[in-house]
Amino acid sequence: MEINFILGYFAAFFIGAVIGLIGGGGSILTIPVLVYLLYLNPIIATAYSLFIVGVSSLFGAIKNIQKGLVDFRTAIVFSIPAFIAVYCTRKFIIPRIPEKLFDIGDYVITRDMGIMVFFAIIMLLASFTMIFIKSKDVSGDIPVKYNYTMITIEGLVVGFITGLVGAGGGFLIIPALVLLAKLPMKKAVATSLLIIAIKSLIGFIGDIENIAIDWIFLLTFTSISVLGMFLGVYLNKFIDEKKLKKGFGWFVLIMGVYIIIKEFSRL
Repeated sequence: MEINFILGYFAAFFIGAVIGLIGGGGSILTIPVLVYLLYLNPIIATAYSLFIVGVSSLFGAIKNIQKGLVDFRTAIVFSIPAFIAVYCTRKFIIPRIPEKLFDIGDYVITRDMGIMVFFAIIMLLASFTMIFIKSKDVSGDIPVKYNYTMITIEGLVVGFITGLVGAGGGFLIIPALVLLAKLPMKKAVATSLLIIAIKSLIGFIGDIENIAIDWIFLLTFTSISVLGMFLGVYLNKFIDEKKLKKGFGWFVLIMGVYIIIKEFSRL
């Protein structure tokens, strides 16, 4: 078990580096590390993921604010419905999901299995966007336009998904900011980090009363992840972002398939 924790801390550094390199993707790695390497319960793992990714994204957002890349109005418009949804999901919905969801013949589908399979599906969707969908930038000269109704709906959906599986949802947020708010791609990525930080940390608050938090482990893991994030931000200057995202997308695809196979193999 001790070697697993050492590997887990190395993974924490890598998770932070990924966030710094591509502006997201941390939760996609955090959940499998916490569940399959450190053997945490998926409910606790998703709660910890919210805190880890939220803090790491906050540091990344601060650096982007210093560069003038964050659109605060867009962040506020998107964040309000998102953090309401994620807080309510963690505070009221997750604790009420029964341990046993349903039966398939002689097989029992549990809450933990359902969360991990749903998370794997999210991973597959994220990998598809990273591998096959090309990012079309928008000219910075075009004024920001808001479709408030669609942004609110998107915020609620992303907040619910974040609350359910502990994923930041950057792969959903960034396209929404580009398409619905007409933000340039660099601003969309930068602004998404602030949105992820806000909704993830507020969502984590909804967990504090429901689960016991190992603060020493959580703060240690998060601190290492933040260090990795700073390295990722530095390395981002020297690495082709498009090739990096595509390569990471294939990695996420493999991990998603692995989680589905592993979960169903337990039946």
